[in-house]
Amino acid sequence: MALIKDEDIQLVRERVRIDEIVEQYVTLKNAGGGARKGLCPFHDEKSPSFTVRPAQGFYHCFGCGVGGDSITFLREIEGLSFAEAVERLAAKTGVNLRYEEDDSTRPKRDAGQRQRLLDAHREAAEFYAHQLGTSPEAAVGRQFVQDRGFDQTAAERFGMGWAPRGGEALVAHLRTKGFNDEDLVVGGLAARGSRGLYDKFRGRLLWPIREISGEVVGFGARRMFDDDRVEAKYLNTAETPIYKKSQVLYGLDLARRSISSQSQAVIVEGYTDVMACHQAGITTAVATCGTAFGEGHTRILRRLMLDNDAFRGEVVFTFDGDEAGRRAAMKAFTGDQQFVAQTYVAVEPRGMDPCDLRLADGDAAVRDLIASRVPLYRFVLKNTLAKFDLDRGDQRVDAVREAVALASSIRDRAKVEEFLREISSLVGVDVDHVRAELQRSNAQGKAGSGAVNRRGPAQPVQPDTQSAPQENITAGFGAPGLSDEREALKVIIQYPHLAAPWLTDVADNDFTHAASKAIWATASGLGIPSAPDSSWVARLSDAVGDSGLQQVVGVAAVEPIRAGTANMSNVVGAVICRLQELTVMRRIVDVKSRLQRTNPIDSADEYNKIFGELVALEAQRRGFHERIIEFES
Repeated sequence: MALIKDEDIQLVRERVRIDEIVEQYVTLKNAGGGARKGLCPFHDEKSPSFTVRPAQGFYHCFGCGVGGDSITFLREIEGLSFAEAVERLAAKTGVNLRYEEDDSTRPKRDAGQRQRLLDAHREAAEFYAHQLGTSPEAAVGRQFVQDRGFDQTAAERFGMGWAPRGGEALVAHLRTKGFNDEDLVVGGLAARGSRGLYDKFRGRLLWPIREISGEVVGFGARRMFDDDRVEAKYLNTAETPIYKKSQVLYGLDLARRSISSQSQAVIVEGYTDVMACHQAGITTAVATCGTAFGEGHTRILRRLMLDNDAFRGEVVFTFDGDEAGRRAAMKAFTGDQQFVAQTYVAVEPRGMDPCDLRLADGDAAVRDLIASRVPLYRFVLKNTLAKFDLDRGDQRVDAVREAVALASSIRDRAKVEEFLREISSLVGVDVDHVRAELQRSNAQGKAGSGAVNRRGPAQPVQPDTQSAPQENITAGFGAPGLSDEREALKVIIQYPHLAAPWLTDVADNDFTHAASKAIWATASGLGIPSAPDSSWVARLSDAVGDSGLQQVVGVAAVEPIRAGTANMSNVVGAVICRLQELTVMRRIVDVKSRLQRTNPIDSADEYNKIFGELVALEAQRRGFHERIIEFES
């Protein structure tokens, strides 16, 4: 077995700066006394307890207790053997390692599998890049790069390449470099077919996917030919011993320093979007590789941004403006608790991604897109409320209930009150109503699972297209809020001849309960008597048919009128006017809600029109109210 000479190991330790190695994975801040601190990469924490002392060449986490030198750190974070870690550091520091054999008949030790796979990917990336720059076959790829607004310098910066269509060029090339077939298959560079080994990527434009340290661990490949047997537009390396897509962000090797210094990360959806952002000056842009943004990606960014109570940053998600983009935003929102950083979303109104936007409007437009970011919770709130018809009172109730459920997902509790005010403004209801709903929701959650209520989204109430089931038509008719409707039915049933003059302007929408609506519709259909009619109650009872409605008619016929019997003509007039006043008041609430949701600057004409409608309704309400006072005086 080949052993690295002890003096060479010591030389590696002396030459390497441990903070430079650690900073490839963790953002460090000066902590005084020559120490530097950051968030531990080996366990989740919100306050930095991971301490590095460059002078001593050691690190220690006061949270989980791990510690050691640069070799130990690299072994733990990359899963390397001792020798592999030394070899990696030696390559970085220029140390030429010497080996000693405990058996002189054996050759020098072979590098471990991980290092072999990394070496193979490095060679593959160089091969692909050379093909893109020189191969006549790759002209279609070069044209694509140009059509997407990138020059050769940009392609080289991001290491773009071309996979020859033949299907065996890479395998042949890597074999000449000493790599065996097993490593090529395990690493995802090749696959086995009936005729032997063939290149995994053929006739596609490639982007190398790199670790944060810059090592190539996989590739993303775009379909370029219609006869490509793989129909997927993008084909990514499958998971391998060196590539875990949930732990890799495309472009992070180029963006990590900017993310650390600016405390910002911009999450885009594709390789060309990352390129477009970087070309436009947004050097904090990264993308996931064929998977949704998840917990592993969160941990990477938190370490780089030092995302905790002392060092706050921001994460900006860019999504397409379509339904898929909205779903992605909702998914990001549900995972938002993992970030202490402020989380934002930037959506181009026309639905353009950063690459298309740069092509259409230039670099400044991409910068403006990111600058126009809005809090993610606000974006999610507006999309949530869009499901409801906010001109209807019942759906405003449902909208508020679902919106306040989002409040429990806001990690910054100080911002909850502002969130409630936004709900109030967007829905068009009083903020006290929103606060009360949040308290009810929280109390309900605590009474249940002991956690804040996170029930599923409320479904918008659809307009009734059929009558309510007969056995339930009277349910809830005795509620206190329906007392004025009950009084109106009583005067119509007991004193139809006195009510008739006042009923000419009464409409179906003056009644809100199914029972009163049904009885009013039957009564108006029969024709309200203009003179005393002893058969009226019996005829009305027979006409309504349903036993529950007949019971309501019977009660209304005998229950005393609330205002007594003095000057009954005025009492009847006051009751009918009160019924109509309530209808106007409901319309006023709806119009106020629309007015509150309309921007007086951006939509001045619409705002003034609604305001005029409100003024007219207020005047109508005052007319009814003054008439009621006159009747009661």
